[in-house]
Amino acid sequence: MITSDLDEIMLVDKPAGVSSFAVVARIRRELSDQAGLVEIKGKDGAVRQKRKRVKVGHAGTLDPFATGLLIILAGKATKRAGDFLKLDKEYEATIELGKVSTTGDVEGEISETGSGKVSTLAEVEEVLQRFQGKIRQRVPNYSAVKINGQRAYKIAREGKLVEMPVREVQIYELELLHYEWPFLRIRCRVSSGTYIRALGEDIGTALGVGGYLTALRRTKIDHYDVKEARKIEI
Repeated sequence: MITSDLDEIMLVDKPAGVSSFAVVARIRRELSDQAGLVEIKGKDGAVRQKRKRVKVGHAGTLDPFATGLLIILAGKATKRAGDFLKLDKEYEATIELGKVSTTGDVEGEISETGSGKVSTLAEVEEVLQRFQGKIRQRVPNYSAVKINGQRAYKIAREGKLVEMPVREVQIYELELLHYEWPFLRIRCRVSSGTYIRALGEDIGTALGVGGYLTALRRTKIDHYDVKEARKIEI
């Protein structure tokens, strides 16, 4: 059970396999239960009791396969969502090299590139150095960005190809945590708007073998840390 007052900022550690919307819906139900019942007078004059609905939202989504920090806003705090969307973020990600995915992650159709094996740790470290600082990044086809009024992921699911926008983002830190072919594990601190799926694909391309994300965990949003977040089951 999540306990809270009804106008609060909450930190939640999202599990894998569920959407950010599902987390919001779960917390909304629990907070609404805590809020109790209100009396509503109908058009027929009858007074009925109805569970009070608490407004709940999140400040930055995570893909279903990803885990980690979600900032959940309840009640009047939902008006502050814009304060959180532009904050820097930190992630840990695992990239499988030598394969690519239609979505850039485990949820897509995965195929081998047949491009061979990255030979040395030094080669990997040199490539990671290239991605630190300001870089230009193409927004993934499977994203929530709107193209001509439609979400990009809906267009992609229809099998249509569109030219996705290229944006400048900032990679403040990019640390190699572990490398053992074909898996490469990294930690990165990035500006808002950075797609880690795209970063993983670009690293794989730069290494000449292709790559996609097998795991992604958001560990921080600005000073908010997943270590302080509440576990939740859906």
